[in-house]
Amino acid sequence: MVSFLSTESVLKEYYLDAIRLQLNNDVSPFYNAITKTNENVFGRNIKMSIVKSGMGAVRACTETEDLPSPSANRYFYLVQTLKNLYGTIEISDKAIRASADSSGAYLSILNAEMEGLISDAKSNFARMLYGDGSGFLAHIKSKVSSTVLELDAVKSFFVGMSVDVSTASSGTMNVTVNKVDKVAKTITLSKSIDALTIKEGDIIKVHNADGKELTGLASIFDSEWLYGFRKDSEPFFKPMVKSVVENELCADDIINMVDDLEEDSGHKPNIILCSHKTKRAIYKLFDTSRHIVNTTDIAAGCTSLYVNDVPVVSDKFCPDDRIYVLNTNDFVLCQLCDWTWLEDEDGRVLKQVANKAAYTATLVKYADIICKSPWGQGLIKLTQPAE
Repeated sequence: MVSFLSTESVLKEYYLDAIRLQLNNDVSPFYNAITKTNENVFGRNIKMSIVKSGMGAVRACTETEDLPSPSANRYFYLVQTLKNLYGTIEISDKAIRASADSSGAYLSILNAEMEGLISDAKSNFARMLYGDGSGFLAHIKSKVSSTVLELDAVKSFFVGMSVDVSTASSGTMNVTVNKVDKVAKTITLSKSIDALTIKEGDIIKVHNADGKELTGLASIFDSEWLYGFRKDSEPFFKPMVKSVVENELCADDIINMVDDLEEDSGHKPNIILCSHKTKRAIYKLFDTSRHIVNTTDIAAGCTSLYVNDVPVVSDKFCPDDRIYVLNTNDFVLCQLCDWTWLEDEDGRVLKQVANKAAYTATLVKYADIICKSPWGQGLIKLTQPAE
């Protein structure tokens, strides 16, 4: 007979290792390539000193001249609060009792819950890498009906997702996504939103996520502030951004971005990130003399084309209108611990849900992303032609 004690043991000793393996190695090419460490974590905060090198420490001189002065390095001290990431499974008491005489049946239930948890965790973690920490998902283009919205992008939505429809004039409403139409770029909601005054440009976010998600790439490229520093006042925190009309994108736009970043920062980018749609467009820009096709990049864990020896890698959650040119060596995922189960004072993982005949277990990770050299990162923004 399967007992709760044996379930506790299975969750801790068997499933946890499998979860960590998948969530650490199978999230996205960008995530795979960045460093993960707990060295800069102190309590609930990340504390890190990053340096912008100066000039003058090395120069040629005669033996009778004064030695060169030390380099005028600039140090920036960052303090960033760790983000709390949770994932929960739930098993009904009825399902447990129905399979009490069959460990195989019980493990099938656990396996199904784990597969769902891992899938959701990978998708949400990969989505956050491109976000700004607010949970932003898309802009609204139009209201099709009381329960259907047309959006500018739907790739970050999935059925069952809890979202907030946020308007500029009539507040916010929490709803669940019942259907996603990728062709029409519409989502169908669980209830009417007629109480809201919907205008083009209003937004949809993950429910109650504002300021709680990872500090992703949008924070580096879109926000006025980064890690407590205003970008206009501290150019070190201001990445390189260039805008190109989508149908006018050419090979030189990408090559020049790679070269300019290397000249300005002294570090050559090692990955070009874009969506699958944009990657197909980039393929068409280059002839065989400028790229190598079907070459496996071990660090990114995928097959890619190369531009100036830099792999072009597609990612599901990268927006179609963005081409990121990055040096992944500058990114660090600072974490208090690896994924682990949330335990009570007695060390138990499974807990009864209040007033319900069901039990839950919660996966947790405390972490955030730091870019140690924002000015060494680049973005090509693809804009629409003027009408």
